[in-house]
Amino acid sequence: MVAGIGDDCAVLRSEPGSEILVTTDFSLEGVHFRRDWHTPESAGHRVLARGLSDIAAMGGKPLAVFLSLALPKDLPQSWVRRFVGGLTQLGRQHRVALAGGDTAQSPAGILADIIVIGAVPKGRAILRSGARPGDGIFVSGELGESAAAVRQMEKGGANPRDYRRHFYPEPRIELGRVLREKGLAAAMIDTSDGLSTDLSHICEESGVGAEIEASAIPRARVGKPRLKVDLDLALRGGEDYELLFTVRPGGKMPKQIAGAALSRIGRITRQKTIRIRSDEGKVSKLVPSGWEHFRQQ
Repeated sequence: MVAGIGDDCAVLRSEPGSEILVTTDFSLEGVHFRRDWHTPESAGHRVLARGLSDIAAMGGKPLAVFLSLALPKDLPQSWVRRFVGGLTQLGRQHRVALAGGDTAQSPAGILADIIVIGAVPKGRAILRSGARPGDGIFVSGELGESAAAVRQMEKGGANPRDYRRHFYPEPRIELGRVLREKGLAAAMIDTSDGLSTDLSHICEESGVGAEIEASAIPRARVGKPRLKVDLDLALRGGEDYELLFTVRPGGKMPKQIAGAALSRIGRITRQKTIRIRSDEGKVSKLVPSGWEHFRQQ
């Protein structure tokens, strides 16, 4: 970054031979976070994690962050400082600076719009459209912890130490970079909307179908004692910010990259439907039903 906050525009510099990635995400109070559930630091961290995860899903490197906030008139300034502190702390971990933004008064509730600028070598961005029949389907980490935290908070409260992946999710920037550099991933997406929905996005963009194994899906362990989350939460929960990707037949995948465990959960098929095989061997259609804005619940 040549120039950041202080002028009318930020001035960015990308490396020769690279292409620019741009992603934007709204985070709305009452939808993506709640002040009675999340500390300001957690809310700020989660806002930036959403954008960084999109950059990771393309195999990119984040360059700069822009934040626009609409705030209620009665919101304490201390809350705003702590929110920005949580956001910038995550930015420092990934060597990306807050380069600008805007503020406005909101008639009701907090609205945060995050824009993340990233870069990727020319022609090397990993798209959703690269899956082919026969590809293996892989996912990083474990799924369902964030949804389990929401379920627990609806019952009365969740300790952030027991649900770290919800309150302070870690975008898989390094994993995405390695998958791109080594040419391992053919298609990729992050699991922000839930495995079932995000897998359907890959299938739709690639013109293919998929079959996954219920027993192979890595389900998070939460609470005390540490018990696996329900399969439904792992399939449809969302906000885990893991990477879901496909690998060409014969491609050898290590069990772990950049500290993230990798699990093969199925394969890409020619038939343009998504199916799931139960532990008992029964195959059924999997209807995408993760998070979708404007879908009638």
